[in-house]
Amino acid sequence: MRPEKLKSDNTRAPTVSFVSLGCPKALVDSERIITRLRAEGYELSREHKGADLVIVNTCGFLDSAKTESLEAIGNALSQNGKVVVTGCMGAEPENITAKYPGVFAITGPQQYESVLDAVHRAAPPRHDPFLDLVPPEGIKLTPRHYAYLKISEGCNNRCTFCIIPKLRGDLVSRPAADVLREAERLVTAGVKELLVISQDTSAYGVDIKYAASKWKDREVRAKFLDLARELGTLGAWVRLHYVYPYPHVDEVIQLMADGQVLPYLDIPFQHASPDVLKRMKRPAAQEKTLARIARWREICPELTLRSTFIVGFPGETDQDFEMLLDWLDEARLDRVGCFRYEPVRGAVANDLGEAVPAEVKEERWHRFMARQQAISAKRLRRKVGSRQQVIVDEIGPSVSKSRSKGDAPEIDGSVYVASRRPLRVGEIATVKIERADEYDLHGTVVGF
Repeated sequence: MRPEKLKSDNTRAPTVSFVSLGCPKALVDSERIITRLRAEGYELSREHKGADLVIVNTCGFLDSAKTESLEAIGNALSQNGKVVVTGCMGAEPENITAKYPGVFAITGPQQYESVLDAVHRAAPPRHDPFLDLVPPEGIKLTPRHYAYLKISEGCNNRCTFCIIPKLRGDLVSRPAADVLREAERLVTAGVKELLVISQDTSAYGVDIKYAASKWKDREVRAKFLDLARELGTLGAWVRLHYVYPYPHVDEVIQLMADGQVLPYLDIPFQHASPDVLKRMKRPAAQEKTLARIARWREICPELTLRSTFIVGFPGETDQDFEMLLDWLDEARLDRVGCFRYEPVRGAVANDLGEAVPAEVKEERWHRFMARQQAISAKRLRRKVGSRQQVIVDEIGPSVSKSRSKGDAPEIDGSVYVASRRPLRVGEIATVKIERADEYDLHGTVVGF
């Protein structure tokens, strides 16, 4: 019997439409669920209509994210009717059922087995091991040439503006050997860039006392430095995200200077005023942080620093905000994101100071962004005339969109390049930088 005859109308594979919202950590959760479903023979649909069910992986960190998640659930219900909800909003199911009592099932974040159980009830699997094959690296929702590598779940910090520990629990680190095996599978499958993520990357391993595990011919400790060093041996770009500035982070800078991992750090500083940082329950010694940044740049002059900040935190005064602007001038960070403080139900921060009026938050946000835009533009202009390695993300008819070692996908700028020969997505090339604007670089390929 020919293979195509094995599946009749009565035995067609059930189809699932998937919506993934929120941060890269949630995207990795989505990839894991989809990989399990494909391994069981489920097909993926691009449309809600006609699918056997819809899975919505929600974000519940901010009220605006919750609103987006509820809109996605409502859209799925209107187009399909059978909806399984998972992710951070699933930790508080009453917020979902109050608006949409007709959802088929609700599970919390990281509850992969519960999601699969719900899918099995909604549309039982019809797995055919001869036809339903999953690649060893699993199903990825990112382009083929880069992938997020999650090294832990949850967080031990208790920042007053954050409810992630309530939604996702305390820190749970993966054994180093498990992380390295996944990374190796990804690189073997063609991934050129590994984006290391967790809620608190530099706290990796503290919950399991940095226990070692067997990787190839050696034992590797579940420690930030050890893991980064081993990842650097796999032949891919390794980019470190969500790194809190604990003292041991200094040790990783030398790996960057030696070319083992990318000279890039994503550190969420959040503010500069000691009073605000204290209310946030964040490290408050910013003068020491500035000294460390200077030292990092001495060790690794090519280092790119990205960070995020919050303006309008409860109780933030004009003096606090001016201190933040002054700190930006000194720190000279390369890439910065800024959020207007948004009250989150259940967050301690809501009661820690007088609320900053919306119009004041807006005015501070615009001043902050204007100040940082000037700093970022000046940092980028320093690269004009230099040669930079880039990885190609999108091909254009005359100019292709790529990223340098200082640019993470989705959140940072791009390098727009011209080339004498056609480029390929995922290709790494050397580009001479010819000009810069506020956020992006432009140049010509000079080597491969």
